[in-house]
Amino acid sequence: MMSTPYLGTELDRVNRLSDQLSSIGSVQVLSQIEFQNKKFPIIALCLGSNESTAPTFGLFSGVHGLEKIGSHLSLYYLESIISQWSWNRELRERFERCRLVSIPIINPTGMYRSTRSNFQNVDLMRNSPVEAEEKPIFLIGGHRISPCLPWYRGPKKSSMELESQTLIEFVKKEMFDSKFSFALDLHSGFGMVDRLWYPYAKSKKDFPRIAEAKKFASLLHSANPYHVYQIEAQSHSYVTHGDLWDYIYDLHESSATKKNIFIPWALEMGSWIWLRKNPKQAFSILGHFNPMKPHRYRRILRRHYFLLDFFFKSIANADLWL
Repeated sequence: MMSTPYLGTELDRVNRLSDQLSSIGSVQVLSQIEFQNKKFPIIALCLGSNESTAPTFGLFSGVHGLEKIGSHLSLYYLESIISQWSWNRELRERFERCRLVSIPIINPTGMYRSTRSNFQNVDLMRNSPVEAEEKPIFLIGGHRISPCLPWYRGPKKSSMELESQTLIEFVKKEMFDSKFSFALDLHSGFGMVDRLWYPYAKSKKDFPRIAEAKKFASLLHSANPYHVYQIEAQSHSYVTHGDLWDYIYDLHESSATKKNIFIPWALEMGSWIWLRKNPKQAFSILGHFNPMKPHRYRRILRRHYFLLDFFFKSIANADLWL
């Protein structure tokens, strides 16, 4: 392995994965982002049952282009599924009754530029029209002051970036009809521990599906009592405007399909511990958000593979534990 695995490999890996997966699933180019006379596709991958009501696991990453480890983890998991397809009967049977849908890179221009925001300098995780119910931290909670400052929400409340719209429409189409679905969005860059967040980011109040979220947390605790995750509402760490998953969740709850269970989760990998173990990373912008040492990079992929697979197995068997 190279000294760093983050040298523009992500978009190439999505293209290779699309070619491999096309024989066993579907590949969709949802949108094209034009930047520097190039076209950057937002690619979605879908595997499993053709029934839209089937239990569905949504795996998402790359909202922030600097947080490359999230996309690497998504791709690692999807590549593992493809490698098992020819011999893992249990896996194929699972896919006959449930679905996995994924956008491994939601922000391809940010991934290409190694920036948190997209090429318009908009932070997609502050881009929805949701307003925080409590006062967020200045700037960090999202603002419309200037695109030159980080955490910029965009110029208008009424407009969203193409990447944000693409994610929203994909989730509505592929997940809202499911009787039971979990979305897991992969991030890094905050804290000394790995946090597993459920809604809300906008409010410290409990979201309507808190009972189901806590039941899943209990399931995870009982299946792996030595797991590393701190499970909590995102607002326990900080409150923000414009969270895309708050917006999508509220859309689901206001729709005709709200009788279905849909819960968006976020894995926030605690990158500060990587900085503590390797202070030299502080001199690289990628080092603030990603494990840079090859052995630590491999360890992080191994560490979280279980969680992704647990999510998938839990939605496939939701009728038993709910």
